[in-house]
Amino acid sequence: MNKKWFYPILILSTLISTVVHFTVHNQPLQFATACLSLLFWAAMLGKATENVAHYAGERLGGLLNATFGNAAELIIAIFLVKEGFFDMVKASVTGSIIGNLLLVLGLSLFAGGLKFKTQQFNPMLAGHNASLMMLSVIALFVPAVFLQQLPSAKINNVSLIISGALILGYFLWLYFSLVTHKEELGEKIDGMPDHVEGEEPEWSKGVSILLLVVSTAFVALQSEWLVHSVEAVAQALGWSELFVGAFLIAIIGNAAEHSAAIFLAMKNRIGAAVEIAIGSSLQISLFVAPMLVFISWLFGNPMNIIFSTYEIAAIAVSAFIASSISRDGSTNWYEGVLLLIVYTILGTVFFVV
Repeated sequence: MNKKWFYPILILSTLISTVVHFTVHNQPLQFATACLSLLFWAAMLGKATENVAHYAGERLGGLLNATFGNAAELIIAIFLVKEGFFDMVKASVTGSIIGNLLLVLGLSLFAGGLKFKTQQFNPMLAGHNASLMMLSVIALFVPAVFLQQLPSAKINNVSLIISGALILGYFLWLYFSLVTHKEELGEKIDGMPDHVEGEEPEWSKGVSILLLVVSTAFVALQSEWLVHSVEAVAQALGWSELFVGAFLIAIIGNAAEHSAAIFLAMKNRIGAAVEIAIGSSLQISLFVAPMLVFISWLFGNPMNIIFSTYEIAAIAVSAFIASSISRDGSTNWYEGVLLLIVYTILGTVFFVV
């Protein structure tokens, strides 16, 4: 990021968003200014996370990048749950999963592949990621098929059980990959040294952590403002909640992963880029989405885990092609194009349904 223009625009966009939110009663304008500010704060979040990742190591760094990159999506989703916009929540979860698997990963493979003919990363890690993607599809497909005709009370109870199982599975995966099988999965997941000469972090560890916290706080603030105006914008533009949640909100929330993963791929760190893109998608499907089910109970308005046929089909297609492309641990620019084509197809059909 160019510091000469980035920081002034970051401050200016935040001030504009604040003034518009409190003084202008125009929800589309509030939405637009909140989106602009959120994009810049998400980029700052991505940069801060990348600096923290430098000190934490590549595997843990990729996990941190995915986690804090998902902060925007989680915060937006919590406010949507609080307001009772369950359809939009599920659409945003769907959009985040397919956005990471197709858009973020696709752009990373394409950008890295233009600079390096073939890029390699740990095939064992790729195989486990593929299995976890299939688990995500199963966890959404089975409730939609078996629970549709049950009373809402039973659906909510089963949703809690399934959500609890997914969260447990996710934490066991972290323990498996970061503790018991750390050597097999590889700390240096793309074979590159941890610290490349000339690639020192921009900030110290303390400053990086501070900026990480500050960025997350501002992402939360702008997310709340965005949610308050999103329904009015969707109605004004004639866009469905499905499209707004699955593509507009997801793209804004994924801004941090976009920048970090693409830049890492262009530095021939495709393993770290894949870890961010696929790891972020897995975190959304196995932890964030189930956690939202529990959070909805705290608000006294339970949300179930049944997704629509459109959403399940989109996630299944995305998981299938991402798994097919990444399973061998080798990537090139054309595989990135394939992912972007599928994303374009899904975006088109979501817009018209």
